[in-house]
Amino acid sequence: MLMATETGDARPLDPSTLGDHVDRLFRAAWALCGTREDAEDLVQETFARVLAKPRLLRGDDDLGYLLRVLHNTFVSRHRARERRPRAAVVPEDAELADPVAGRRPEEAVLAREVFAHIAALPDAFRDALVAVDVAGLSYDEASQLLGVKVATITSRLFRARAQVAAGMDPQRAGVLKEQQ
Repeated sequence: MLMATETGDARPLDPSTLGDHVDRLFRAAWALCGTREDAEDLVQETFARVLAKPRLLRGDDDLGYLLRVLHNTFVSRHRARERRPRAAVVPEDAELADPVAGRRPEEAVLAREVFAHIAALPDAFRDALVAVDVAGLSYDEASQLLGVKVATITSRLFRARAQVAAGMDPQRAGVLKEQQ
């Protein structure tokens, strides 16, 4: 057994508290993946990896650790997917059943569109936007998680939000560029 002096301020990750972070992890995963189904799979795979063996954490930031594991799992899955042959793509005009969308179809369509634009962002912008706007981390927490300065998070968020807004309303984005 490891002694406290050997592990520093490390403490074991409590598996019973993982459920407290499911919503934030799911929102972050959805923004990374762009689809609800892939996001659910990513969160499940993240939990499977974390629960596969005991984890020692430094500090009290379980969510930050889980978001890092989620991101690393996403990157690993993406790299593996790029090496495999492509599967058939569902046509855009196909109607998919979503029980929540039946109650609020306008919100569901808007959420899918926003998450698709977030997923299309460059990695650095997407990661900053997911950490702050989707997962709800503070600028300080996001800067620590991503290993950049707070000012970098601020500028990446500004640019990421502008790109998502431009994707949501291309006509308005053209007017804003003309005014600058």
